[in-house]
Amino acid sequence: MAKPARNDRRLKLRLATVVGLGFGAFVAIAIGLVLGLSVAANFKNTFSLLNDKAILSTQALEQQLRTHFGSVQSAVVGLKPYFDDGTLGFENPERTLEDLKIALNSNNDITTLAVTDPSGKRMGIYRAPNGKMWRIESDVPPPGMTSRALPKLDADSPPSWGPLVEHEVGLFANVSVPIVQDGKVKGLLTAASSMEDLTHIVASQDEGRDNTVFILDGDNRVIMHSDTGDLQTGSEIKAKLPSALTTAGDPVLAGMSDEEKLTEFEKAADLGIEVSFVQVGDAEFILMKAALSGFSQKPFTIGQYFLGATVSREVERLAGSMFVGFGALVISVLIAFWIGRRVARPLRTLAVQSERVGTLSLNEVEPLPRSRVAELDQVALAFNTMVEGLKAMNTYVPRSLFIKLMRLGGGEAAEAREAELTILFTDIVGFTALSEHMSAEETAGLLNDHFAILVEAVEGEGGTVDKFLGDGMLAFWGAPDARHDHAEAAVRTARRIASALREANARAKENGKPEMCLRIGIHTGPAVVGNVGALDRWNYTVVGDTVNAAERLQTLGKEVPGHPDVTILASADTIARLPEEENQRAVGEHHLRGRSGLMEVYWLDPFPVGTVQAKNLPVSAAE
Repeated sequence: MAKPARNDRRLKLRLATVVGLGFGAFVAIAIGLVLGLSVAANFKNTFSLLNDKAILSTQALEQQLRTHFGSVQSAVVGLKPYFDDGTLGFENPERTLEDLKIALNSNNDITTLAVTDPSGKRMGIYRAPNGKMWRIESDVPPPGMTSRALPKLDADSPPSWGPLVEHEVGLFANVSVPIVQDGKVKGLLTAASSMEDLTHIVASQDEGRDNTVFILDGDNRVIMHSDTGDLQTGSEIKAKLPSALTTAGDPVLAGMSDEEKLTEFEKAADLGIEVSFVQVGDAEFILMKAALSGFSQKPFTIGQYFLGATVSREVERLAGSMFVGFGALVISVLIAFWIGRRVARPLRTLAVQSERVGTLSLNEVEPLPRSRVAELDQVALAFNTMVEGLKAMNTYVPRSLFIKLMRLGGGEAAEAREAELTILFTDIVGFTALSEHMSAEETAGLLNDHFAILVEAVEGEGGTVDKFLGDGMLAFWGAPDARHDHAEAAVRTARRIASALREANARAKENGKPEMCLRIGIHTGPAVVGNVGALDRWNYTVVGDTVNAAERLQTLGKEVPGHPDVTILASADTIARLPEEENQRAVGEHHLRGRSGLMEVYWLDPFPVGTVQAKNLPVSAAE
């Protein structure tokens, strides 16, 4: 008879109570002692903190701006090859405009995306502030670019940023790349970004009433300001931005010409951050600024300023706590040490096990022990339940795909999109006849062993196993990780499968088990990849004609003479991406079921050794 479950009546303290009382007492006593040293030491420490603040806040603003402008630049760099090879351009305006619209929809940092030929003819897409997309099909310069603002580029020019462009709808930065065909510049591809889009970046860096963030262009005009309506000096921005320092209405920025550099901020100065003192009437301000280059013809100046009185208040507040004694410090350290060890022990265990979960080493994860602290006990229960759920999910989701999606950002990386991929289809020759005299357990065991060979080969070459279809497998390369050698990786995988299958057949023959033959089809082309499904039935997969063509090539292997163990057929599109491949043989043009037109097909030697074996095949095999 099973014993009844015993109720866990152990006393559980709340983590907030433990940490609040323990660390609160420690922090209060320890900080009180530290602040009780001397006014000079406190003053020095305060400036050290301000030094770090200057570095961290300025670098944070710079990083966000570089991320924004870098996103705009990456868009034109990514689109450039399609204009260079003629896929997009003035010869195909409808597709070009549609693809530019898609690119604009996928990048909220871009306002205008347009292509211009040497004669000034232009077409593109502009996104209005209300989100509506407008086509640009005239020579009138759209928002963000003018003939004067577009740079003169040659065929080898890198992405080039032009001067800021003022337009009736706002101020714009723009970047251009040359469109090169046959070694000659055939036009420019330009992306423009509204400086108004930087408002949320500037606002996020503004820490409150006593802090102001600003951006100046290369001509020292104020182009962004976080306090346009209520300045620290009690006034307000009077002119429409961009505006010169002397006319904008901010007396602190206007007084930059008389600023006094503060030598205490040596660490910030070494990183290119200048900290200075500005006097406005009776008020004192500390101003931090740095140059931001690379996104306009002249570097921007980014920075912030705050009331100097905040420093004085900090010094006075620190100096007011000088009565804490040495005994209180010793007691607080002992208390903090004891509580810290007790609290940190389960957290350390959680960190170790979480790291294993992060790498999906789920079989190595040890269950977290129960705790008397209520929150830690809840975390342990939730963590253990999560691990069990992940183990169940990992049974059905390929581990390599799961890791890739986690590394690339999960949801965004899994969004359905079109990409150039190489698809590989496999199928066992005559599996129905092979399995009809086998039990269900024997059939499943045979397939599991076979699929283990396939999965190891695919993941060994960085591919993604999409699904198993009966006795066949669908795998692909080129997503979610973008790579230029996806066709080569797929062919290497096919040959790894062939070698592994030959070894498996040799073992099967020795053990009196059935041997298997395999057909493999490989095709390269555009396909839709990402989450496909509905509600809670999503599947990360590939769909499209490229997938169907790979399956048809595998089926065509029935009609093409090849190696007795493995027949590998690849399309001309795949072969074209194998510059060093010599072990192939053309088997003519074939009509694949479900596709119009003919496809040129090649047979690949599954076991190439040294010389070009495909050319030494018997005549009967080459016909």
